[in-house]
Amino acid sequence: MKRFCLTLAVVYATIAAAQTTLQQLEQQARNLISQMTLEEKFEQMMNETPGISRLGIEPYDWWNEGLHGVGRSGRATVFPQPIGLAASFHPEMVEQIGDAIAMEARAKYAIARKNGNYARYTGLTFWSPNINILRDPRWGRCLETWGEDPFLTGTMGSAFVRGMQGNDPVYLKVAACAKHLAVHSGPESTRHSANVEPSLRDLWETYLPAFRMLVQDAQVEAVMSSYNRVYNEAASGSKLLLTDIVRNKWGFKGHIVSDCGAVEDMWKGHHVVETAAQACATAIKAGLNIECGSTFKALQDALSQGLITEADVDRALLPLMMTRLRLGIIHPDPACPYNQVSPAEIGSPAHISLARQAACESMVLLKNNGVLPIDKNIHKLYVTGAGAADAFWMMGNYFGISDRYCTYLEGIVSKVSDGTAVNYRPGVLENSPNLNSTNWAVGDAVDADKTIIVMGNNGNLEGEEGEAIDSKSGDRDDIRIPQSQMDYLRKICAQKKQGVIVVLTGGSPMDIREVCQMADAVVMAWYPGQEGGYALADLLFGDTNFSGHLPVTFPADGDKLPAFEDYSMQGRTYKYMKDNIFFPFGYGLTYGKVNYQDVQVKADKKRGAQVSVTLQNDSDWSVDELVQVYVSVPSAGVSAPLQQLAAFRRVTVAPHSTVNAAFDIAPERLMTVGEDGESRLLRGEYSFTVGNAAPSPRSMELGINQLTVKLSQSVPTERTLGFDCL
Repeated sequence: MKRFCLTLAVVYATIAAAQTTLQQLEQQARNLISQMTLEEKFEQMMNETPGISRLGIEPYDWWNEGLHGVGRSGRATVFPQPIGLAASFHPEMVEQIGDAIAMEARAKYAIARKNGNYARYTGLTFWSPNINILRDPRWGRCLETWGEDPFLTGTMGSAFVRGMQGNDPVYLKVAACAKHLAVHSGPESTRHSANVEPSLRDLWETYLPAFRMLVQDAQVEAVMSSYNRVYNEAASGSKLLLTDIVRNKWGFKGHIVSDCGAVEDMWKGHHVVETAAQACATAIKAGLNIECGSTFKALQDALSQGLITEADVDRALLPLMMTRLRLGIIHPDPACPYNQVSPAEIGSPAHISLARQAACESMVLLKNNGVLPIDKNIHKLYVTGAGAADAFWMMGNYFGISDRYCTYLEGIVSKVSDGTAVNYRPGVLENSPNLNSTNWAVGDAVDADKTIIVMGNNGNLEGEEGEAIDSKSGDRDDIRIPQSQMDYLRKICAQKKQGVIVVLTGGSPMDIREVCQMADAVVMAWYPGQEGGYALADLLFGDTNFSGHLPVTFPADGDKLPAFEDYSMQGRTYKYMKDNIFFPFGYGLTYGKVNYQDVQVKADKKRGAQVSVTLQNDSDWSVDELVQVYVSVPSAGVSAPLQQLAAFRRVTVAPHSTVNAAFDIAPERLMTVGEDGESRLLRGEYSFTVGNAAPSPRSMELGINQLTVKLSQSVPTERTLGFDCL
């Protein structure tokens, strides 16, 4: 009988959903707004909103975090940090992760409301993902991003949003948010007062494409404005960004929220206006809907001074009420298909398995001289380093808390034979030396058959302003690994000539030239989340093959980077770096070897390009090969990128087999952004390079698989084909 009743409930909800339209929800929203007093309207436009009992509206806080799992809200599955997820180059998996986060959020929301808990971080409007470009590795928030490439960022971010929001035409599983609009990537210490004025080419080629993809392709429900000024307009009050581009050019229908305290910055930090009332009016007129903060308490003053009208307030409030109605949380809504999610979703076996898969696919093998994989029956194994047994080194930022974190040490011990002697000492603290004159840790490391050293950065050393506990507001002065950790590695490697495996943690590129010189194997583990220890062990001991690739260039020398405050893209990222590359964008090793053969390209200006390649695996390992297609466009008279990522896909190639991979590249991926910010197809020669890392002289030194085909309007030859360009 119970099952029959549940079935009927589902049927009725399905019928109701079919009968509910966005137009009907909009009418409901307008009716609610018409019944509110002015004071009630103002209160509904700040993140911490009170209830309106006579209208059946409960209290709600719009501030919730879901960067890589439900954040700051107790128990939840913790997935790898976005920079690690980006290294998977696996949007289909990222969409599954977005879905898992949303399902856990729905379950937790229902429990919190049943308990009368309306606190921050218990809601369904998530201020994720962060799709700012990783412009400079010194930025403390690099770990939150999807790397340095706009196309990769937009692709992965869109997948995350689709998973979070679901595919119902009316209702949202949760509301995702594209942040921070725009041209925002440090320094943290000046973000409340800085003005950035990128070239129009950089704005439209680098800083805006991912936002456009999330708005137009993924239909993201919210956009968050950034702290800084852009062309001397505060981002939270920028008519150019919020109205001209997001609303009018891209057709955005959702709501826009300020970063926390950013409206206050308009008059206290940027001094673009003189009062709180003027800041409120400027923001509302530009298109902001809701403030994270309390400056909107001055909305009444703005209204009294004639700076805004009640009609302005109603227009700003409408998208907010629409979001809550689409979530099905203003009134009990039987038509919303997401209001009956089981608590069993929280930390479910399926989500745990997905977190382990994601951690495995995120880790990047940077060097291996044959020391990996490790035999599980190894006699003596030593694990050391500041991060080996500390779960905090796996969390990143904006994290939830799992009840089953597996540290690297625990994962390694779970994998080896019970007959293996495993020993452990941290040996060094994260940012200070061992002051004990007797240090047995080095001797133990030298004596072992193999030594695994976990080192790098953690949330104490990099993060957002107020997150890291150093003196740099979360940023780093340089990209070196802390000296105490490097000194410890040097002491070990001075005596141990082979068998040293370094596992690096962190959310941004580091200077690892000396690490790679000393160690036999180097793994970039990022911040892998709760299953990171198990995932690392799966990879180190060969139960799973490495498949992660770098979503960011690792510079050779941080001292040669452009000035941190310089927002020009020249000399930055694989698109404009001609030298100072240690590991290129897209780089990553596996235990197998896939060879590229027979690249074929056809292209025209209407259909774009069709690229195919044959992949041959002569090894005994199954390999998930990350096939990448780069395009170099004609550059005569144009400061075009050296190359740009046009397509990518993970392709499984079984041992001793051959697979063909084909790609359709849209015409816009072949266009060049000019000085005026407009995109065009240029006349001349186009080069299509297919391989497993970005083309560069350094890639050739590293032996990267790459094949290039040129297309032009010249007479076709074997390697130069006709291309009908404008």
